[in-house]
Amino acid sequence: MPDTMPIEDYLAKGGVLSSPANVPPRYRGELLRLMATFIDSELAGSAGFADTINDAPGIQERISAARIVLEKTDHAGKVLKIMETFGADGGRYAVHHPWAERLAREADIGASRQGGDMRLSVFHYPLEGWVDAVVMNVLMGRASVVQLKELSRVSYQPLAEVFRAILPRETRHTELGLAGLVRVVEDKAGRAKAKASVVYWYPRVAESFGHSGSARFETLSRFGLRHTPNETLLAEWRAEVDPQLSALGLN
Repeated sequence: MPDTMPIEDYLAKGGVLSSPANVPPRYRGELLRLMATFIDSELAGSAGFADTINDAPGIQERISAARIVLEKTDHAGKVLKIMETFGADGGRYAVHHPWAERLAREADIGASRQGGDMRLSVFHYPLEGWVDAVVMNVLMGRASVVQLKELSRVSYQPLAEVFRAILPRETRHTELGLAGLVRVVEDKAGRAKAKASVVYWYPRVAESFGHSGSARFETLSRFGLRHTPNETLLAEWRAEVDPQLSALGLN
């Protein structure tokens, strides 16, 4: 970075940072928050989904569910390694929160954080059986892909590289979920359960994109940690999942 250029100007022009040593304090705080949100969401998501493995109706479904749990935990570990370069205690972090803990099914917390971790609000809600887990995986999986495409452009280069490596695997998780959902809706009972789960999860996943016109987005965009507004990402997600749900008779 040129010595005479303010950090925000440098980042606004597409500049990148590559070491904790050249990260200014405010940027550091926002970067750590971003990483914590991703790590906590992956750990909470994998912990919640792990309980559904034994609900899977067949061997292939169990394999797919176990793979998703394994890889989401691995993704959290990859980002945690970067957080450790900023002084985080990775060993303590992984066991510091009750990742499987959930609120009551009927709770409605919007996009607000709960408790002591930074998981997205959608990961505070409980899954109810296999069909519910499949629907949630399809909806949130596609949201994760949209969000990871955005995160793959962050101005902290080591983190951007990790997100770009994670993106294909998260995309595959969504594909596995959609294949499972296709099997679920083959009979009327399965379709009815899936419809009820879509009604439950769709608005909760939508909340994970954050508020429209967020002032926080402006701060993050100045640092090159965000590029696309929340409402644009939400619209992209809806444009992708709505036709899929329609094709399966689920909306």
